[in-house]
Amino acid sequence: MGKKTKIALAIAAASAAAWAGSKAISKPQQREGKQALQFDHPIILAHRGGAHLAPEHTMPAFKKAAQFGVDGFEIDIRLTKDEEIIVFHDDTVDRTTDGYGLVADMTLAEINALNHGYQFEDLDGEVPYRNEKIDVVTLRELLETYPNMLVNIDIKDAPDTYEGSLMPSKLWRLIEELGAENRVVVTSFYGEQIDRFNLYAQNQVALGAGESDVRKAFASFSSQFGHLYHPKVDVFQIPPKSGVITLDSPKFIQFLSNLNIPVHYWTINDVATMNRLIHNGAKGIVTDRPDIAVELLQK
Repeated sequence: MGKKTKIALAIAAASAAAWAGSKAISKPQQREGKQALQFDHPIILAHRGGAHLAPEHTMPAFKKAAQFGVDGFEIDIRLTKDEEIIVFHDDTVDRTTDGYGLVADMTLAEINALNHGYQFEDLDGEVPYRNEKIDVVTLRELLETYPNMLVNIDIKDAPDTYEGSLMPSKLWRLIEELGAENRVVVTSFYGEQIDRFNLYAQNQVALGAGESDVRKAFASFSSQFGHLYHPKVDVFQIPPKSGVITLDSPKFIQFLSNLNIPVHYWTINDVATMNRLIHNGAKGIVTDRPDIAVELLQK
């Protein structure tokens, strides 16, 4: 036996011993189930209210999605200059016919004073909201209007901004005031924002995975050391694919399911993909087309 072969065998033996040792002392720890995520069927979340059916993040969109019978909404939030939490995706108010500016530099009243004539084109090519003024929705308004809906809240303000530094505490205080702990999920692409929020919430609210959580989980799943992965979030809301990485395999979904973590996929707007994901084990579909998603699940 050559020297290189002996070294290779020694490394393999050491790796096997390390794996066996870690397996013996580390057991997978399931997340404690959160009430907000207790559904006995795959759920439908209207993405920004159903962004292909009405102007995103507006009351007409939320109303229409609710009428279709969705289980909840997937929304983004930002903080205004006067520290109101609004349901809004972009950092600028630039989807109106009159006015432009950073959300963080404008008060709620200033934003609503703009002429919100949405250039939204519906599925028939019509522009039904062109001349209709629609005020921005606050998170308080949405939670109070739909007390029985699950609301997945995505913090968009970055942690290194002034508004981002305030958002976790502001959000927690609003959720606590409204008694909405058991009907919301809080997440962000910024893992730091999720951690900051949970300093206040103390695991009383379901947490969604940030980008770092997804990377860590997939790396653990792909290795021989998946048993070392101990999740700190309650639900994964992810795309089917990230770059060259496939995130929708039945095995990956089962890996997370074994840890009591449901997987919701975004943004899925065709029936064939919805069918495949649900067949693979997905527990939720985030879609711009709640009309076809609800119809599919009702079948």
